[in-house]
Amino acid sequence: MADTADTAHVMIRPPLAWGLAVLAGFALNGLVPLPFLPTDLPAGWLGAMVFVFGLALVAWAIVTMTRAGSNVPTNRPTTTIVETGPYRFTRNPIYLGMFLGLIGLSIAFDNLWLLLMLVPFAIIIRYGVVAREEVYLERKFGDVYRGYRARVRRWL
Repeated sequence: MADTADTAHVMIRPPLAWGLAVLAGFALNGLVPLPFLPTDLPAGWLGAMVFVFGLALVAWAIVTMTRAGSNVPTNRPTTTIVETGPYRFTRNPIYLGMFLGLIGLSIAFDNLWLLLMLVPFAIIIRYGVVAREEVYLERKFGDVYRGYRARVRRWL
């Protein structure tokens, strides 16, 4: 069992939030389809490219975090501030990749509901996950985290 005393105590595990957003988008589209792209656009290919780019960003971030010796799951303690790989450009590359994945799926399936699910997903990630992680990291790493936060943007 994970040591929950040394965690950010996020509101919801991010992969679960992402999966729920995807399921809700497809379910709503099944009830009331809302296409939003021109019919002559190669949406499948374009969406797949955005999705794969998001997936690659998530994979790169996970590999970087793991190689640095820290934990990726939000219910495990963070052991170090990672400043290499995608963490040089954004403090939240995994969540950014999840946003891109949702955008890619919405394009690939021409599903406006999936795109609209970005709003609740982004709010939950920003306030229920990232805000709690930032407080936790500042409390745990102090000036090291504050310096990193000053050098690297939250998103882009």
